Amino acid sequence: MNDQQAVLIARQLRKTYANGPQQVTVWDNIDLTVNAGETVAIVGASGSGKTTLLNALGGLDSVDAGEVTIGGHSLAAMSENERTALRNRDVGFVYQFHHLLSEFTALENVMMPQLLAGIGRAQAAARAKECLAQLGLAHRVEHKPSELSGGERQRTAIARALVNRPRLVLLDEPTGNLDEQTARQVENAMLALTTESDTAFVMVTHDQSLAARMNRCLHLRDQALHSS
Repeated sequence: MNDQQAVLIARQLRKTYANGPQQVTVWDNIDLTVNAGETVAIVGASGSGKTTLLNALGGLDSVDAGEVTIGGHSLAAMSENERTALRNRDVGFVYQFHHLLSEFTALENVMMPQLLAGIGRAQAAARAKECLAQLGLAHRVEHKPSELSGGERQRTAIARALVNRPRLVLLDEPTGNLDEQTARQVENAMLALTTESDTAFVMVTHDQSLAARMNRCLHLRDQALHSS
């Protein structure tokens, strides 16, 4: 892959944790390059370190060695405030549980990243409505999370992740808390958006059918990433 087209580059990442007097290696020598518009699935056994890796790629978790760059910016060379600003501007996050704010409507939840980026309320609302409509939620913008179905809540979370038109979206089991039919609906809505933008998607999932629809599927095993 051409690094000039790369949204995400990870080089020689290593992560360890202390287990009593011993250091346990979670993963080592992780290399990953993801280009604009590319979709990548990461699969592996429970406890293999997939979520930890995803958090490291987004700068939410530290590494013991190696470097992550997003859009040409090295996370290690940034202050915490700079990393926070980069995440809000260039990275979207979607988790298994939607983490929507219960007191706010779907529209207000999706507006949040725009408001944090300093966008005016009118422009933020227009962009949020556009994202929600793209995910089939134009009729639910004024509903609070408790008034939405599980699939609608997850689609709202995806809209929130996409509202700033990030370079990269990191997803941790985005359909893992949904029944199969709802999961497929969310999956189809999400993948339809990948054809409309240059946003790259990196997804941790146990859902083999979803992983198979990605451009690449990588298996985290024996402390390393392998092509499936």
